[in-house]
Amino acid sequence: MTAGEKAKAKTEQAKGKVKAALGSTIGNDRMATEGQSEKSTGDAREAKEKTKDAFKH
Repeated sequence: MTAGEKAKAKTEQAKGKVKAALGSTIGNDRMATEGQSEKSTGDAREAKEKTKDAFKH
């Protein structure tokens, strides 16, 4: 996994997790949903990079 892509995936995951938690806490369903979506995007990016690494070796 390239360092840049790994960092981008982790950033998306963390940002999404915080946004989802904040949205849930303040009762903003839209923000919570957007946060979950961002976290899922980060999860997918990380999975893609891990798959690429698996076939590289």
